[in-house]
Amino acid sequence: MKKVRCVGLDVHADTIAVAVAEPGGEVRSLGQIPNRPESIRKLMKKLGPPEPLRVCYEAGPTGYVIYWQLTALGVQCEVVAPTLVPTKAGDRVKTDRRDAEKLARSYRAGDLTAVWVPDAAHEALRDLVRAREAAKKDQLRARHRLGKFLLRHGRRPAIAMTPWTQRHLTWVKQAVHFEQPAQEATLLDYLHEVEHVAGRIEGLERAIDEAVRTVPARMRAVIDALQALRGIALVSAVTIVAEVGELSRFTRAPQVMGYTGLGTREDSSGPRTRRGGITKTGNAHLRRIVIEAAWAYRHRPAVGGALRKRQVTLSEEVKAIAWKAQHRLHGRYRKLLGRGKCQQQVVTAVGRELLGFIWAIGIVVETRHRQSQGIAA
Repeated sequence: MKKVRCVGLDVHADTIAVAVAEPGGEVRSLGQIPNRPESIRKLMKKLGPPEPLRVCYEAGPTGYVIYWQLTALGVQCEVVAPTLVPTKAGDRVKTDRRDAEKLARSYRAGDLTAVWVPDAAHEALRDLVRAREAAKKDQLRARHRLGKFLLRHGRRPAIAMTPWTQRHLTWVKQAVHFEQPAQEATLLDYLHEVEHVAGRIEGLERAIDEAVRTVPARMRAVIDALQALRGIALVSAVTIVAEVGELSRFTRAPQVMGYTGLGTREDSSGPRTRRGGITKTGNAHLRRIVIEAAWAYRHRPAVGGALRKRQVTLSEEVKAIAWKAQHRLHGRYRKLLGRGKCQQQVVTAVGRELLGFIWAIGIVVETRHRQSQGIAA
């Protein structure tokens, strides 16, 4: 059996710094290569047969292109979490060469944590839901600009109306005007941006609906099942599946909580124990969508018309988990609120427990799908 050689890549948009940790203990730099497929192919050929090679690089803005290229060449590759790479406290020199050597050395020692690499279906869906998330943020900014502009000039509707409804926008278009042409142009620009972003969001949501129909059956089954939970409709369910992937890759629910950064901070030493807020060292997109869904559990357990419609085609086992979640999480919300905790902290704690029910539903659905396909667990 050939000895394993660990290769560390410090990847940038145009260049890649390369270092290799030899089985005998030496860690040496191989210089830089262009970040091009042909250059990576030549490097792997130069390093020898693919079987003993183990390559790693940090997750970042370059995505997973290099991972897929190396995998196609038969080279085992892992994308590692950059925040979990060990760093010496007194090390104040940082260069691409040293970063590549550190990756190779730490990878050989087993000190690096690999991240989940999405397949083509998950990555496409994730790009789409993140585009919608970006559009929602743009919508909030556009509304703020228009709203503060109207407030600054004392323009308010004569009767009470809910902001940003069609009625409210009609009032802005018909009743709000300025004598100064510059201010009128500003109003039209802000109003156009609000309507433009709304159109973007509608288009992206239609694209999400179409994408769900074409995803693999195992993904679609989990997306449908997660909508049995209160507070999780189609977009939320799609976001969860796109960000997490297969929920069965986690053996326990606390692992999912840690993946989202909803675990508790702790700084304990000897007899002293200190615990703080959540770590936030995880997937921020998933954390946001789960905490948004957790607000629904401040209401008493009930199955409304929309939720009942989402549950029509689901199994009794999935619906039982969702109903148990309503009782458990609402009780948790009331109990923590009664202790004097602030509402945001309570909802965050409820969101952490909601992840446990999301994981349970995912396990049930994915296990049933594997059994129906005759695939071993």
